[in-house]
Amino acid sequence: MPNKIVLAYSGGLDTSVIMRWLIETYNAEVIAFVADLGQGDDLDEVREKALATGASKVCIEDVREEFVRDFVFPALKANAIYEGAYLLGTAIARPLIAKAQIEVAKREGADAVSHGATGKGNDQVRFELTYSALMPGVEIIAPWRVWELKSRADCVAYAKKHGIPVPVTKERPYSCDRNLLHLSFEGGILEDPWSEPPDDMFVLTVAPEEAPDKPTTIEIEFEDGTPVAVDGTRMAPAALLAHGNEIGGRNGIGRVDLVENRYVGMKSRGVYETPGGTILHVAHRAMESITMDREFMHLRDTLIPRIAELIYYGYWYSPEMRVLMRLVEDSQRNVTGTVRLKLYKGNVTVLGRRSPVSLYRQDIVTFEEGGDYDQHDAEGFIRVNALRLRIAAKAGRKVLDTSD
Repeated sequence: MPNKIVLAYSGGLDTSVIMRWLIETYNAEVIAFVADLGQGDDLDEVREKALATGASKVCIEDVREEFVRDFVFPALKANAIYEGAYLLGTAIARPLIAKAQIEVAKREGADAVSHGATGKGNDQVRFELTYSALMPGVEIIAPWRVWELKSRADCVAYAKKHGIPVPVTKERPYSCDRNLLHLSFEGGILEDPWSEPPDDMFVLTVAPEEAPDKPTTIEIEFEDGTPVAVDGTRMAPAALLAHGNEIGGRNGIGRVDLVENRYVGMKSRGVYETPGGTILHVAHRAMESITMDREFMHLRDTLIPRIAELIYYGYWYSPEMRVLMRLVEDSQRNVTGTVRLKLYKGNVTVLGRRSPVSLYRQDIVTFEEGGDYDQHDAEGFIRVNALRLRIAAKAGRKVLDTSD
């Protein structure tokens, strides 16, 4: 039986109920850990709620700068997108929350950690893989996998029975997760993949059709793959992303409705708002287009699905992720320069890109005369590359006919 438990606490219904359940079930001291990821909560109110529910102590850590600098931007450098659409806003936050929670557990001498993730989702894996990597042997308590409560209604009844101050309304029949990178919605009315999300659900973005009729033009500056300035003004990582959210949100940028494959085997429907992240992703790709070597880019691009998968599954602290991210960092050494974008009614369009270390040579690519390129060289290049095709044809080898 653990003596001291650190709970990843949000102040919502689930973790408030879990707080009381842990105290009653284990007769242990429970410390509430809250990670400030820019979710916009009143953290003083969260603190008071945790103490009222029985927490012996509340540890609130401001990890916003670390989140963007050490997690969001490295994922951006890798162009990590899960299943072609999801910018991993929830997934990339979980290893940081778990890391900071483990630091609290070590500092406070706790012998167990707990979280509010359900037994059906990805977050349980993300939290627990990180716990195992950073504090092997720590006891992990996942209430949703062991207690008798089976539904949100059971949690509401439990809260009422124990006088837990958790306001519950029917106005938002879905769950939300918010941080500086995104806001996600799932569950409830969104579980029907044919059902259109309600207009009043979205928080960070206006509907594209309601965005301004006049486009917004911005410039984003990169240094070695990292965004460092917007419109000539240098900003710290968290401020830059927040600024991108504000600009993108008012132009209807970054809405995604996706049915994705969870790691535990089922499909789920998620709706996401990622305005700043979407802008930075498009800008980063444009910056790479004139600064990255072709073969290096193509090699890195083959790894994008794998990197995104590792983040989504929760393997941020795995040896394979460490190796892949070293390659990504190496690939970004000269991704430096400025990209100009147009934001208009949900769309991000590249208007221009420039770099002091650009590999784009107008004097070579021009259709006009000049440049260090002899067009006659192409004849031998083509003949050498066609050699195996000529040999195969002369040998009577069958050629794929797509008309069959």
